[in-house]
Amino acid sequence: MKYYLLAGEASGDLHGANLIKALKKEDPNAEFRCWGGDLMEDAGATLVKHYRDLAFMGFVEVLFNLRTILKNISFCKKDIEQFQPDVIIFIDYPGFNLRIAKWAKKKGFPTHYYISPQLWAWKENRIKSVKRDVDEMYVILPFEKKFYEDKHQYPVHFVGHPLIDAIYDREQIHPDDFRKQHGLTDKPIIALLPGSRKQEISKMLAVMLEMVPRFPDFEFVIAGAPSQEASFYEPFLKKDRVHLLLNKTYDLLSVSHAALVTSGTATLETALFKVPQVVCYKGSRISYEIAKRVINLKYISLVNLILDKPVVTELIQTDFTADRLEEELKTILDEYQRAKLFLDYYDLEQKLGGKGASAATANLIYEEISKK
Repeated sequence: MKYYLLAGEASGDLHGANLIKALKKEDPNAEFRCWGGDLMEDAGATLVKHYRDLAFMGFVEVLFNLRTILKNISFCKKDIEQFQPDVIIFIDYPGFNLRIAKWAKKKGFPTHYYISPQLWAWKENRIKSVKRDVDEMYVILPFEKKFYEDKHQYPVHFVGHPLIDAIYDREQIHPDDFRKQHGLTDKPIIALLPGSRKQEISKMLAVMLEMVPRFPDFEFVIAGAPSQEASFYEPFLKKDRVHLLLNKTYDLLSVSHAALVTSGTATLETALFKVPQVVCYKGSRISYEIAKRVINLKYISLVNLILDKPVVTELIQTDFTADRLEEELKTILDEYQRAKLFLDYYDLEQKLGGKGASAATANLIYEEISKK
């Protein structure tokens, strides 16, 4: 059968790649076409557009790039009609994907959504279009099932979180070998995860790197985003004891003592590696002021949202300063605080449902489209 997958960010590329691998086991003759990234292409899909050309961050940035976004939507529809897939699988990225889903439903294409839009955070009114345009929804966070089924009477499949598979199934590397391979000393490592888009990386790293002279007994390593070239990071590498590693985030987290993390999927990844973290976020002032008025959440990190309590500290907008970051970094380096955090991280993993999310989703998708 023919599968058309749509992902617009690095995390979607990861989850889409693992889903493709799982679908191949269900359907050995499967044919895949996708919008995503290198991982989905390596998994066997024909890559139509890379997510680095799709990711626009914030309200203002989206407005400035509206013409490009509309052109991409039009091109996507034409490409789907030419391919004639047996199913379209949407992976998060709701601003784009829900528009395609509305069109696809009218055209008679089966519409499956893997990794729900965060309707529980903002734009809850999108539930109307989800119920109208999405045939099957696969959710990866435990509270999402309750949100859809209890609050909105829309049945969904809770499949667990695919990050658990991605982390535990990866090829392991010995810490000593990792340090030697990348020219690192034996000092404890503080990982810097500044995000994936250029504008957020620039904002976040400017403050994160101020920690380098304040913590001389630690080594700082930037986790380079797969969507960016090494040359983009060069201006940030002038400080001593700062290293850049591209496409090695999981290996880096596996040997890190602590991490400074831009809000997003990376906060959950860091927690699953049991690394104490400070969660940071700073956007453009206009985008932040708009978001503050439309997003109705107690927390911005997935760790705190899932556990429904302030497990990791969140430094948002004006709170994200070098002095506050230094204070919170000292806190997570304290052994007593670290022990408390590890217990919460264990509870987090239990709530996420264990391994097998990609396989479970692939099985449900294949069984459903096989019926038709």
